[in-house]
This record gives sequence, structure tokens and C-alpha cells, in this order.
Amino acid sequence: MLKVEDLHVKVMDKEILRGITLSIGEGELHVVMGPNGSGKSTLALTIAGHPRYKVSSGRIIFAGRDITKMKPEERARNGIFLSFQHPVEVEGVKVLQFLQRVLKNLRGVDEVEAYEIIFNAVEELGFDSSILSRELNVGFSGGERKKLEMLQAYLVRPKLLILDEPDSGVDVDSLKVIAGVIAKLHSEGTAILLITHYGRILEYLNPQRVHVLKEGKLVASGGVELVKLIEEKGFAAVEENGTAVKA
Repeated sequence: MLKVEDLHVKVMDKEILRGITLSIGEGELHVVMGPNGSGKSTLALTIAGHPRYKVSSGRIIFAGRDITKMKPEERARNGIFLSFQHPVEVEGVKVLQFLQRVLKNLRGVDEVEAYEIIFNAVEELGFDSSILSRELNVGFSGGERKKLEMLQAYLVRPKLLILDEPDSGVDVDSLKVIAGVIAKLHSEGTAILLITHYGRILEYLNPQRVHVLKEGKLVASGGVELVKLIEEKGFAAVEENGTAVKA
């Protein structure tokens, strides 16, 4: 589904990613962990096509196509969805109107059908329907913002879902809800790249692979044992214990 090949990325002439190579199979759940400033969000935003992040060398292959130079809206239409770490507030735009437009642009659904799909999804996921009448992320708590991101992903049903720290700034109850949506999408065949600092959300998920980034490089890849090692001894222990392997 996704291949990142020797990816080097710069932001304002500063190299952030330095030769990242990894692949995610169809329907697989991969986790990327690493300390602050390691390049995790840069990787997510680069795959999604953010124009600020410039690929200086390497390639991104998605579903058999080279998307390295593809515009972000084209990547979205082709099945890539990015859940932001810090979703922005948009005053004057109601959540319901926004979601209707999302469904129209990405799935070709008209407003009347979208209305029914949205309310059914809210009910199915157990979300509070009052969120639909509010302005987009305006005054939302951290948990509410992340739940709305999950609702968008559930409505879009992407081929690849990139989650940039969906567990940051949320309480325990919200974390369970968010993890439940991720698990549901995963079980239905969505490939997932989940970025996190901590292992707590992985208590509810079953990743096929865990990758560790440090200083813009992929220093280790393995199973959930890497998460346990990091939780017990920190990121420094990954290389010290000789667990660094090629992706």
C-alpha cells in the first residue's frame, strides 16, 4: 500500500528526514515512535503532501503510484487521510456543513445523502450529535478535536489513514473511543500509520510493526517488544540494546 524509499526531506533548507525507508502492506497497522524533534510529524505531513516539506531525494509510492510530487488534494482523493496532531479552529463553519463538503469532494455524495450518512455514523460510534451544530473545532477540548478527526476518517474510509499523535491531549475515556474507531477501520481493511510518543493507545490495538525514529533516521523496526523496551528504559535503550534493524 505504501512504500517510502530513502526519503530525505527539508524544511527551509534544514534537513529533517535523512533516508527513511519503510513499507506498509494493505490493511496493516504500523506504529512510529520517537522523542520530540525526531521527525515523526514531518514524515506524516510529507506523505500527505504538505507543501512546506520538500523532498530532496527519495520516493513515496502509494498503491503502486509515485506520489512524491502529487498535490495534497490529489493524494486525499486517491485515498490518503491525515488526522492532524493539532486540528485548527475554523470560525463560521459548522461541523455538519464541513463533513457534508468532505463527503461530496472525496466520495461524490450529495448533501441530502451525506446528512443521513453523517448522523448514522455519529450514532454508530456513540458520539454526541450536538457536535454537528458547533463551529469547526472552536472551543473544542483535546478529546473532542481528536474524536472529530476520527469521525472524518470513519466517513471517508481511506485506503491509508495517517494518525499524528491521536492520543495526545485526551483523557482515558476519549482514548478508548478513539482507539475503538482506529481498530474498527483497521478491521475493515484500512492501512494505518500511527504516530505516538507513548504506548498507552497500543493497549487497545494490535500493530503489525513498530518503527523508532531518532534525529530523522529510522533506527529500529520490530514488534510490540520495542514499545515495552521504550516504556521501561526510554528511547536511548533501543540502540543500546542492539535492537536496531532495517525496515
